Amino acid sequence: MTIRLPDFKGGFRAYEPREEPFAVTRGTPFTSRTVFSAAHVVADPFADSTPDAPAAVDWDATLAFRRHLWSHGLGVAEAMDTAQRGMGLDWAGAAELIRRSAAEAKSVGGLIACGVGTDQLTGPATLDEVRAAYEEQLALVEESGAQAILMASRALAAAAKGPEDYLEVYGHLLRQSAEPVVLHWLGPMFDPALEGYWGSSDLDAATDTFLQVIAAHPDKVDGIKVSLLEARREIDIRRRLPQGVRCYTGDDFNYPELIAGDDQGFSHALLGIFDPLGPLAAEAVRVLDTGDAKGFRELLDPTVELSRHLFQAPTRFYKTGVVFLAWLAGHQSHFTMVGGLQSARSLPHFARAYELADGLGLFPDPKLAEERMKNLLSLYGVTQ
Repeated sequence: MTIRLPDFKGGFRAYEPREEPFAVTRGTPFTSRTVFSAAHVVADPFADSTPDAPAAVDWDATLAFRRHLWSHGLGVAEAMDTAQRGMGLDWAGAAELIRRSAAEAKSVGGLIACGVGTDQLTGPATLDEVRAAYEEQLALVEESGAQAILMASRALAAAAKGPEDYLEVYGHLLRQSAEPVVLHWLGPMFDPALEGYWGSSDLDAATDTFLQVIAAHPDKVDGIKVSLLEARREIDIRRRLPQGVRCYTGDDFNYPELIAGDDQGFSHALLGIFDPLGPLAAEAVRVLDTGDAKGFRELLDPTVELSRHLFQAPTRFYKTGVVFLAWLAGHQSHFTMVGGLQSARSLPHFARAYELADGLGLFPDPKLAEERMKNLLSLYGVTQ
């Protein structure tokens, strides 16, 4: 049995779906790496919402997906850009998401870290207002019992006049944080408003400022998350970190080699692609825990083509593919996103994502995934 899938040239190709999923064996907690999946949110498809209205979230399905990730041993990185932070999910929605997910993590013993930003600011802001916004969100995350991830701030990027403003704002926040945090450097390919972060569009200069922040407060920095899609730069930053400060790769193009590491170190992981790859990624990390780096790469290297497809430019719309695959995998009953973001990718893009994910065995029920893919195709007028 085959399914007709559109190609990128206006035609169609026949694809024979896989019959069995990838075999997953749950095991003990990871020992060699700390691994977070940034998780998406599930929209409420029956809410009467408009593009400018607050996000309507299906809380039951959203929390169920987090339990799915925890069940495989993955940590959850909550309220990050994968959760459509700043692209459909406002601060009020993110705050509720943090509260609910942190409580759920406590109930199941799951690892959780939550994004701290400044997205309650909706217009031009002063540095004092940026600091106050960060402080409000940091307090909420700490009160929830979750670890804090200090995310890059659009408001700070707009207000800062140079590196010294970043040093002052981040230094202030690190001095008052109750526990060590993760510092997040999100590149402009994920959010164009973050161009010139750390006070310069020259990445070498920006890197120096970033490392200066960490060097001044190494006891308050658990680690860094680097999302620049440049493996060599991440490795360089990783080797320059103070002793005890971790590097969590956020490179959705080069994660297998960065996690595997080299004779001078390795990266832990905090990745959006581990949302759809969760069970397979967990299996690979457990293989790595045994010291089998070759087996780890054999499992994870074939997933890179799918990741590069989902994260292709404009990269910030990768969330659409992530949610699409969650629907095909049966983690939610519909393909609707907050802010209507399900319209952000084309039918050929979806078809290729389905083909690549199915080939990896990511769908627990391949027949369900095939049926849902055919239903989507029929909405576009494609007959089988």
